[in-house]
Amino acid sequence: MENKSKTLGKYSFGVGDRFSHQAQAQLSAFQKAKEQGVQITPVWNKSYREHQIISSNPRETRRQADLAIEKLRWDTPYFVDADHVTFDSVDFFLDSSDFFTLDVADYIGKSTLDENIHSFVEKHKRYVSELEIPGITEKFIVDIKRLEQIGQSYLKAVEEAGRTYRKIQASKGSDQFVVEVSMDETDKPQTPLEIFFILSGLAGENIPVDTLAPKFSGRFNKGVDYVGDLDLFRKEFEQDLAVIQYAIKEFSLPEGLKLSVHSGSDKFSLYPIIKEVIQSNNAGLHIKTAGTTWLEELIGLALAGGEGMEIVQKIYHESVQRFDELCGPYASVIDINKQNLPSEEVVNSWDGESFVRALRHDQSCQDYNPDLRQLLHVGYKVAAEMKDQYYPALDKYTDTIAEQVSENIYDRHMKPLFL
Repeated sequence: MENKSKTLGKYSFGVGDRFSHQAQAQLSAFQKAKEQGVQITPVWNKSYREHQIISSNPRETRRQADLAIEKLRWDTPYFVDADHVTFDSVDFFLDSSDFFTLDVADYIGKSTLDENIHSFVEKHKRYVSELEIPGITEKFIVDIKRLEQIGQSYLKAVEEAGRTYRKIQASKGSDQFVVEVSMDETDKPQTPLEIFFILSGLAGENIPVDTLAPKFSGRFNKGVDYVGDLDLFRKEFEQDLAVIQYAIKEFSLPEGLKLSVHSGSDKFSLYPIIKEVIQSNNAGLHIKTAGTTWLEELIGLALAGGEGMEIVQKIYHESVQRFDELCGPYASVIDINKQNLPSEEVVNSWDGESFVRALRHDQSCQDYNPDLRQLLHVGYKVAAEMKDQYYPALDKYTDTIAEQVSENIYDRHMKPLFL
């Protein structure tokens, strides 16, 4: 596949700036890593869902990213990600984004034309037998029935990725944007064999895919640590990486193709595993975070006290009252026990430090409350509705908030992953 002028680099890190106030604070974390000799490409990501909830637009995301780049004199690549886009929603992002996450999870298991399945099987008949992938001890049995099953499960999703890619290509040109294909928001992980043939399909659609976001076992809940079998995650991560490295050569995919981990913020138990595997394989990584920065805004406001703390308390109380409304869109990626949410009276009695101890993701702190943290993670709609009060507070307490934002990204995320 042709070389692209827009390249992502070996390590890249997605950050979410929901209210377009923290781009400089976020970028300062990348600067700290750079000063330690590790180049990480910043990617500002925001989904169509988030834009609709907040009533924002991608142009503001781009503007804030550009301002931060200019202010901090960042001189290496950076990107603005149209996160989890579909064929129907991608137009919203075409003018402002140069990274597109093509979310085709809804098309997994959907039917395509019988002749397309037949062509898929015919194309891959040469793999019928035992398939050995370097780096994986297990041998994979490939027969016609298995090829048909994979085609029936994933070919429609691959075709949809191609359709969306060509729409972006027609608007922006072939080499002016980064492409991620996302299949993580589905019920079960893809097997190594499925990923192998998915990548073949993407190559057949002439998509110069830069990152692939598969589904992993376990729970990747918003804003909290991974819940699941760490040994199983390691196996899946190692196998997926091996498949990608083999598929790059087998299907002439871009040399820089790498794994992407979605809902990657705060998965502290996974970071040592990921770091060990990518370093031992000299592999790249894209990791995507979003709401963890918005929670640091709340922490900064609580630490500021006074008006800041009052705003945080109001957002929490409103979120509890609107629990079903706020949690509904995120039901598959949160696990909140309402019994563990503190009452309005208790929260009103807290000072800023007490609130921070409950909210900050510090598992060594006995006051840390993951249920409260998850609720506030999805409660950003309340802050958006309070923007006449919330935005001025972000400006007023910017120094306190920026310190929290930068420290969270660098110390809790980048250091354990990359340094």
